[in-house]
Amino acid sequence: MLRLVPGQIEFRALLLASAAAGLALLAGVGVASERPNILLIFTDDQGVNDVGCYGSEIPTPHIDRLAEEGIKFTSWYSASSICTPSRYGLLTGKNPSRSRDRLLSALMFMGEEDAGRGIRRDESTIAEVLRDAGYDTALIGKWHLGHGDEKFLPVNHGFDTFIGHTGGCIDFFTMTYGIIPDWYHQTEHVSENGYATDLISEEAVRYLGARESDEGGQPFFMYLAYNAPHFGKGWSPKDRAPVNIMQAKAADLKRMAHIEDKVRREFAAMVVSLDDGIGKVLRALEENGQAKDTLVIFLTDHGGDPVYGGSNLPLRGDKATLFEGGIRVPCLMRWPGGAIRPGSISETPASSLDLFPTLCALAGVDASAHRPDGIDLSGRIAGDANREGDAGREFFWELGKHAELDRSQWTALRRGKWKLVQSPKDGEMLFDLSEDPNEKTDISLRNPEVFAELQARRHTLQQQYLGLAD
Repeated sequence: MLRLVPGQIEFRALLLASAAAGLALLAGVGVASERPNILLIFTDDQGVNDVGCYGSEIPTPHIDRLAEEGIKFTSWYSASSICTPSRYGLLTGKNPSRSRDRLLSALMFMGEEDAGRGIRRDESTIAEVLRDAGYDTALIGKWHLGHGDEKFLPVNHGFDTFIGHTGGCIDFFTMTYGIIPDWYHQTEHVSENGYATDLISEEAVRYLGARESDEGGQPFFMYLAYNAPHFGKGWSPKDRAPVNIMQAKAADLKRMAHIEDKVRREFAAMVVSLDDGIGKVLRALEENGQAKDTLVIFLTDHGGDPVYGGSNLPLRGDKATLFEGGIRVPCLMRWPGGAIRPGSISETPASSLDLFPTLCALAGVDASAHRPDGIDLSGRIAGDANREGDAGREFFWELGKHAELDRSQWTALRRGKWKLVQSPKDGEMLFDLSEDPNEKTDISLRNPEVFAELQARRHTLQQQYLGLAD
C-alpha cells in the first residue's frame, strides 16, 4: 500500500495541477494543439556566465536569439553537477539517485570498473516514449551513459539514429578518446575528419533536411548533445596516455583575441564555434519550413569548470559541487507556433527532470506510468499564472565519491527559499536563497529548526531513492 507523507501529498497535487494545465494548453492553443517537433540542445561544461544573454562577455548571438524569441529561465537546475548523472536525469526524468547502477559520478571511458555500468534496458528514456508515440528520434553528439557494450548504445535506448561518441569527451580533431576510436554511426565505429563541433552541427543539418522531405509528416525528437565547450581528450606520446586539452580552432582564437586570460580565451573560442553551429541548425529549421512547428530547448549539463575556462559568476561553486554555480544553468525555450511569448522570463525554480513529463504532455503522451520525479511545465511556459505549490517545491541532489577524479560525496536539498548543502570540505550549511542567492553566509545556527527539518528530509529522500523506504 502506498503511503504519502505531507511533502509527497503536496507534490502529487502540484503534479496533477501541472498535468491539467498542460492538457488545457494542448486543447486550447490553435497550432499548439499539434504535436511539435522537439530539438533539445544540450551543451557541456557551459556555466551561467558563459552565455551572452546571461551576462557573459562571450558573444553568443544565436543562442541569445532563443531568449529574444522565447522564454528565458533564471532559476533552472540541472539534475546533477557532473556529466553522467546530469544526462541520466535529463533523459529519464528521474533523480540520478534512483539509477540502478548508481550513476552519481562520471563514467570513465578507460576504467575497467565502469566498463559494465550505464543506463539499463528497463530505465526508460524520453526518446523511447516519444518513439513509441510515433516520433522519429535521433541523438547527435555525446552520450556518456555507458560504453564498451552494444547494450548501452543509444540505439538500444530509444534513438532511431545515433551519430557521435560515448565517452565523456573526445579529441575534437581526431574523434578519438586519446587514440581510442569513439565516433559512431549507429553501432559502428567510423573514422571522421574535421572538427567535432562542426561535424555535430553538420549532421544535425543533414538530419533536418531528411526530415523535411518526409511526406508522412512524422514529428521528430532530436537530442543535439554538443561536447563543446568541454575540454578535448588528446593524446600525449611522451606519457602514452590521454591528456585534457583545450582544442579551439585557430580562426576562433583570433576572434577572441581581446580576452587576455589564455584559458578563458581558448574556452571562449570553443563557445563561439558552438554558437555558430547552433546558428546553422536554427537556420536549417527556417529554410526547411520547420521552425514554426519545432520546440527548441537550449540548456547546459551543469556549471562550468574555471580550471578549463568556464565561469559561473556571481554564483558560488563550480562543476562537481552542489553550490548554485554547479547546478544552476542557462535554459531557453522557443516555439514560434506554440504558446511561448517572445521575451518571456521565468524566475520560478525548475529542473531538467521536468522535461520528461513536459515533453510527454506536449506530445500527447501519458507520463504517469513512468513515474518521473519532475513536473509538467507546459502550462508555465505558456504563461499560466497558477503557481500554487511552487514556493515549497523540493529539489534534491547527490554526488558520489570518485577516487580517480579526487571527488568526495556531496548532498543538497532545496525547499522553497531554503537550501541545505553538505560539502566534504565545509560540512553542512544552510542558506536562504531569497536573501543570499550566492550562498555567502551559513545561517544554520540561526535557524536550527529549519536546519534539522531539512536534514531529516534529506535522509528520508536518500532512503526512498535507494528503495529502502516507502
